[in-house]
Amino acid sequence: MSQKEQLDQITAGLAAIPEAVRNQLAEGHAKFLSTWDPSKTIQVGDKLPGFRLTDATGKEVTSDSLLAKGPLLITFYRGEWCPFCNIAIAFLQKHLPEFQARGVTLVAISPELPNNNLTTTEKHALQFPVLTDLHNTFAKKLGIVYDQSSAKDLHQSLGVDLNERNGDGTWEVPIPATLLVSKDGIVRNTAIEPDYKVRLDPKQALDWIDAMQK
Repeated sequence: MSQKEQLDQITAGLAAIPEAVRNQLAEGHAKFLSTWDPSKTIQVGDKLPGFRLTDATGKEVTSDSLLAKGPLLITFYRGEWCPFCNIAIAFLQKHLPEFQARGVTLVAISPELPNNNLTTTEKHALQFPVLTDLHNTFAKKLGIVYDQSSAKDLHQSLGVDLNERNGDGTWEVPIPATLLVSKDGIVRNTAIEPDYKVRLDPKQALDWIDAMQK
C-alpha cells in the first residue's frame, strides 16, 4: 500500500473510538484551528534558526554540523506512540537512498526523550538521525507547536503518557511539518499540516529537491 492508503486505513480505524472521545478530539482540534495562524510559522525564504539537539544515543547534533554536509530535509513528528507518525517515518526510511543520492541529509525531530527516540530508531531500522527537541524549544521557534491536552484522557486510557515520554507536563507536540533547507540555511520548501492525519509524501519532497538543484 502507498503511504496515503496506510494513513487512510488508520483514519478509518478511528471510527472505533467511543463517540464522546471522538467529539472531544474534534472540539480540541477545532479550537486549535480557530486560533492557529500559519503566517506565524517558519516561511519559505526564512533563515533556519540554529539548533543544538541530542540524538537517540545521547550525542549532540547541531544544525551547523548537518548543513556542513549539504541540504537538509527536516521532518517533525509527534512521537513513537502516534501511528500516523510511524507510517510517515517508515516511508522516509524507504526513500532514504534517493535522498542520499541527491546529497540531502534527512533528520527527524520529536519532543520525545532520547530513549524513546531510540525505540523509534530501532523499530523502523532508521538510518538517519532522530533528534530530541526537549520542551519543543526548537519547534516553538518555528511556530509549529500544538497543545493537545484535550486528548489527554484518551492517550492515558491507551497507556500513552506524554509527561513520561517527553519529560514535561505540557502535552504539547509539534504540528507535523517537513522543511527543505539549502546548504546556506535558507528554507526552500515547507509542508506544515495542522491535520495530524495528513503527511507529506516523500516523493513530493524528492520533487522539491530536484527543483532546487536545477
